[in-house]
Amino acid sequence: MVEVSRRSFLRTITLGSAALTVDARSSTQSRFSGKPNLLVFLPDEVRADLIIGAAANSVHAPNLQRLASQSVVFERAYVTHPICSPSRSSLLSGTWPHQTGCTSNKGVLPLKVHCLPEMLTDSAYRTGYFGKWHLGDEFLAQHGFQEWVSIEDTFKSAHHGHKKGGQSDYTKFLLSEGYTPDLHSGKSFSLSFPSTLPFELSKPKFLEAKACEFLERHRGEPFILFVAFFEPHPPYNGPFNREHPLDAISLDATVDKNFGDEMPLRCRLRQEFYRRQYPIIADYRQIKQRYLGLITEIDRSIGGILAKVDDLGLPDRTITVLTSDHGDMMSAHGLLGKQLMFEQSATVPYLVRMPGASPRRCSQPVSHIDFVPTMLDLLGKPAHAQCAGQSRAALIHGETRSPDLVFLQWSPTKIDLAVKQSILASKQQIENCLAESTRAIVTPDGWKLCLRDRDKNELYNLRDDPDEETNLYYLNSHRDVIAELTKQIRQWQERVRDGVRV
Repeated sequence: MVEVSRRSFLRTITLGSAALTVDARSSTQSRFSGKPNLLVFLPDEVRADLIIGAAANSVHAPNLQRLASQSVVFERAYVTHPICSPSRSSLLSGTWPHQTGCTSNKGVLPLKVHCLPEMLTDSAYRTGYFGKWHLGDEFLAQHGFQEWVSIEDTFKSAHHGHKKGGQSDYTKFLLSEGYTPDLHSGKSFSLSFPSTLPFELSKPKFLEAKACEFLERHRGEPFILFVAFFEPHPPYNGPFNREHPLDAISLDATVDKNFGDEMPLRCRLRQEFYRRQYPIIADYRQIKQRYLGLITEIDRSIGGILAKVDDLGLPDRTITVLTSDHGDMMSAHGLLGKQLMFEQSATVPYLVRMPGASPRRCSQPVSHIDFVPTMLDLLGKPAHAQCAGQSRAALIHGETRSPDLVFLQWSPTKIDLAVKQSILASKQQIENCLAESTRAIVTPDGWKLCLRDRDKNELYNLRDDPDEETNLYYLNSHRDVIAELTKQIRQWQERVRDGVRV
């Protein structure tokens, strides 16, 4: 095993603590004769390696592959919190989930928290958010977005004085096509119902049509448009289920390996749950086949939207971004879904196609906490006081900067697949571990430390152990690394006023 030396580790920590000092706004502005547009694709639950890794070659997604070939690709992009609402709150507001209050999937983004369009303070821009919101009311235009297209009825809550309930634009579309809602209320469609429809009636195709109409209307104005696909989020079903041959589907090397007692109980509970649900390896292969089909589905609609950008002559003044709110374990450690700090769950694709910037790959770890200040910088706008992160525009322009540390959070949530009965633990032990909080750090040298208040801790060397098979925390061989990274987590918590004691 090749060790990351203590000297190299400490040097990395020192470099990682340095802030970026060069403002890239002037170089951004010089690339455009007018105000640049921003187009953001935000599919839900996309694993990074299937878009930007070696596995991408096996996925039928030519439009995403083309976009990646034209973009600055961040190979190690981390979310702030590996579940939908908390992650989205950071992506759109530039603040940590504990600051927005969106620490679970029932979180509602407060009005006092600004989103990217509200920070722009430029009335020339037309702004739109089309697709899954999952930060409160799905049906009401809010947070600086002037145009709004909703696709979900199931993620909704009272917000801004607007009563709970309603019908999404996509539901109204299906009603106009003669479909009858399948939920007991008779007014809404379940999450599974749209997944049974042909592509022409799917959510991605619906969003494609709406996005193309938006582009057509605002072709002569600067715009910001988010297109937030629901797919490839479960139910892992769609019109391209058999797009990828089953015998060509490869699974993670850890699919049949069991966690030991040194692993956190919540990890072991989730593994136990999926082992019961899918007792044979072939079950995971069939699920991944359908998951890849959903990536093909969004690829087709992304291709349609990008074709419209080309047809309207907008590529040279449009910044195009693709990322996701979290990944999916998709067979790693015998798990599915997210909610854990493993790389498959916590990392996402992050592509930025920037007019004037050469396509390249950036191996430095970056965080979604920096997304908003980076986008403001690329649009030629100043930083906003609300943002907890900093601009990474210099990296997009090909400039060299010292790598930084990346921090992640996990807060207790009742939305967990771990069952109430288990052979691994008592009911009280299960309830205790489901109430755990995690604070994690990832270094440029590949160390990852996860500290918890109510469960076991983890330490991995990602360079030597990219599959995170060996938890080094309890081996007593890396005390200096643990001490230094623990100090870094505590100092970061103090900076961001995070009171959780791990």
